[in-house]
Amino acid sequence: MCPSKINLFLRVERRRPDGFHDLASLFQVVSWGDDMEFEPLGSSAGADVLTCNMPDVPTDSSNLAIKALDLFRRKTGSRERYRVGLRKRVPHGAGLGGGSGNAATALWAANQLAGRPAADDDLLAWSGEIGSDISVFFGSGCSYCTGRGEVVQDVRPVPLSTNTPLLLVKPPAGLPTPAVFKRLDLERCSREDPLRLLQGLQGLRRASAALCVNDLQAPAFQLLEELAEIKGRLEGSGAFDAVFMSGSGSTVVGVGSDAVPDSIAAWRQDLFLAPARPVLREEGAWYAAPAPELLRELGVSAVAQPVGGI
Repeated sequence: MCPSKINLFLRVERRRPDGFHDLASLFQVVSWGDDMEFEPLGSSAGADVLTCNMPDVPTDSSNLAIKALDLFRRKTGSRERYRVGLRKRVPHGAGLGGGSGNAATALWAANQLAGRPAADDDLLAWSGEIGSDISVFFGSGCSYCTGRGEVVQDVRPVPLSTNTPLLLVKPPAGLPTPAVFKRLDLERCSREDPLRLLQGLQGLRRASAALCVNDLQAPAFQLLEELAEIKGRLEGSGAFDAVFMSGSGSTVVGVGSDAVPDSIAAWRQDLFLAPARPVLREEGAWYAAPAPELLRELGVSAVAQPVGGI
């Protein structure tokens, strides 16, 4: 099972000469995720074959999972091709790192099936070449990330325990990350020191509205005004310790409850609503399924078993 992530805070510090932005963000991997199956096709196969249950997800070479397999072949000299079955639960354009989690899983799976020619540290280092958020999925679950997001430092103690309930809420529309950054006004970003935010959350051991800042929230709300309505309704319910947008949107996260408030349930029927929990895992164990009791609690069906010995 490949997990997704939320950003407990996201500070945009400056624009880099290469056109990207330097970020400082606290990533927390969460239990809501996708399933992937991998079957080796041999080196004579002409291409990887990717299938997906969501028709709007590309299955060609533009998909991050295929890019990850191509990267693995370039780095290791492998010529193996794969059939990949992707069962997605994480919506596209959600700010939850669904595609990045798929890419990390593909890198890890290719390495396992090849007999582990690369160390996990190699996979982490390589992953930054194809995406900014992929590296976090090779950490331990709670990571302070800087640079473009590819510099990963595991965080202990963690702000949120693994039994902290989370509610993920997303409208049908997604938000393309480049469009959000195009609207970003660096002069209007928070001036909070990211390390102070990190230390504050570690000290509280829970989420806080004052500390869970996201500099991309303002431009995202300009592009998709209903996000502000979702956030306001969640906050107004009084059920959550903190409510904030994850990544570049369009998912709003409520921390402290996974029950859908009446103010949301009675308002719209077309929202993506998912309960989740923070996830911490041992090195090399990312892609094992969560405990069956957690899956039952979250209402997730049985995880498909990967092919090929993973």
